[in-house]
Amino acid sequence: MADEELAKVTEIMELLFFAYRDFISDPDEILDRYEFGRAHHRIIHFVGRHPGIRVAELLDILRITKQSLGRVLKELVDKGFVEQKESVKDRRRRLLSLTETGCALHRELMSPQIKRVQAALKQTGAGVDGLHRDVLFAMIDRDDRDHVASLFSQATASCETNKP
Repeated sequence: MADEELAKVTEIMELLFFAYRDFISDPDEILDRYEFGRAHHRIIHFVGRHPGIRVAELLDILRITKQSLGRVLKELVDKGFVEQKESVKDRRRRLLSLTETGCALHRELMSPQIKRVQAALKQTGAGVDGLHRDVLFAMIDRDDRDHVASLFSQATASCETNKP
């Protein structure tokens, strides 16, 4: 790789760090009010987008240990943000959904992030189907892309189906 190309790729990497820092800053402030961290946020996000998700599926998405998930999930359940139900098909499986309170928090956490992404897309004229989406998707490990694509097709509109 030429020096100039390496410098530009390095800048893109740094932009990802800065963009992530700012992308997560608004939810971090909201999470602080609940004494929650980013692990709570990730669980709330994926359970909110995939009501009825199995614990095993969530572990696969987050790539964390069962012990790490268990600690944070227990807190979210105990505080009334997430509910666990046994699967009708297999009683050993626990299915996760957000409660009404959890959905409200999910929408609150997503709102500033949606606004930030929409503003960036508008400012750059990139649109939601732009090259940036393809680049981000291509950064996902090749063997996980089909799984991620299937998650997109199965996702719901941020708890809208769980709204009272």
